[in-house]
Amino acid sequence: MGPDMMDVANNSARLVTVFGGSGFVGRHVVRALARRGWRIRVATRRPDLAFHLQPLGRPGQIQMVQGNLRFPDSVAHALRGSDAVVNLVGILSESGRQRFDAVHEFGARVVARAAREAGVRSLVHMSALSADPAAASTYAASKGKAEAAVLENFPQAVILRPSVVFGPEDEFFNRFATMARYSWVLPAIGGGANKMQPVFVGDVAQAVAQALDGKATPGAVYELGGPEVRSFRELLQLVCDITGRKRFLAPLPFGAARFVAWGTEWASKLSLGLFPAVFTFTRDQVELLKSDNVVSAEASAQGRTLQGLGVEPQSCETIVPTYLYRFRKTGQFDAQRLA
Repeated sequence: MGPDMMDVANNSARLVTVFGGSGFVGRHVVRALARRGWRIRVATRRPDLAFHLQPLGRPGQIQMVQGNLRFPDSVAHALRGSDAVVNLVGILSESGRQRFDAVHEFGARVVARAAREAGVRSLVHMSALSADPAAASTYAASKGKAEAAVLENFPQAVILRPSVVFGPEDEFFNRFATMARYSWVLPAIGGGANKMQPVFVGDVAQAVAQALDGKATPGAVYELGGPEVRSFRELLQLVCDITGRKRFLAPLPFGAARFVAWGTEWASKLSLGLFPAVFTFTRDQVELLKSDNVVSAEASAQGRTLQGLGVEPQSCETIVPTYLYRFRKTGQFDAQRLA
C-alpha cells in the first residue's frame, strides 16, 4: 500500500469540521480532504446552500451542519466528536453584522476555545499574508489579532497566511476581467507598484490537508505564495493580455484612490446595494495596497512555505487563462481562425 493510500486508510475513521467550507477556498479544501479519506462536517450559516459540496466525496462522507461564529453554542455543537478543525471563515469587506472584529477576531477565538474544550487534536486557521495587529488596515489588523487569539487558546494550531488566492471562482482576476469588459480604464492604485505573490487555491487546499496529516510544525505560521512575484500593475496587464482587451492602466495616487473608494462606498449604501459591486472598493482595501503581499525571506529560510509543506506551487500565468477565456470577445474561440 503506497503512502497516499495509507493516508486515506488512516483518515477514513477521522472527522474534521470545516468552518467556511462552502466558500471559494472552502470547496477546494473540502475536495482535498475528501480525496484523502477524511469524514467531513461542513459548518456554515446556511447549510441549505452548501449541498453543492456533497458530490466532492463518497455518499455520506460530507455532511452539513448549522454553525455561526457569532454564537459559541453553535460552534461547540458543530465540533462535537471532531478529531480536527479548519477555520476558513473570513470577509474582504464589512457589511451589516459582518464586521472584521466579529468575524475574524471574535470568531477565531470562539473556534479555538471550543476546539480546546472539545479535545480536538488539530486546528488549522486560515489567515492572510497581510496580517498584523498593528496594521493601519482594519482588515489586516483583525487578521493579526485573530492569529494571536487562536494561538492563545490553542497553542499547537497551524496558521496559514496565503497571498492573493486565485482560482476559477476568485474575486481578484475575475473582478478585474469584468471591469475590463465594461470599462476602458483600469485603476492602477498607488501606481500599481506594490508586489503580490498570487497563490493557486488548489495549492492552499493541499497545504491545509498536509497540515492536518501532520506535515506542519504545531504552532507555526506558514506563508503561502506562488512561484512568481508580480506588481499590481503587471497583474492588471496580465488580465488584459489574457482577455484580449486593450485597456488604459490609469495610475491612481493613494489619496485620490481613497476619495474614489469613499464615493463608491456611499454609492453602494445610497443605492441599497444596487451600485455594481465590481466597481465598489473600500478605503480599507486601498490601505492594503500600500504594502507588498509577498512571502518573507525569513519564512522561506525556515521552510514555512508551500514547499516546506511538500506542495509545489503552480503559476498564475498557467492557470488563470483556463478560466478567464470567457471574458474574451468570442470566448475560447477568440484566437482561432478558419483556414
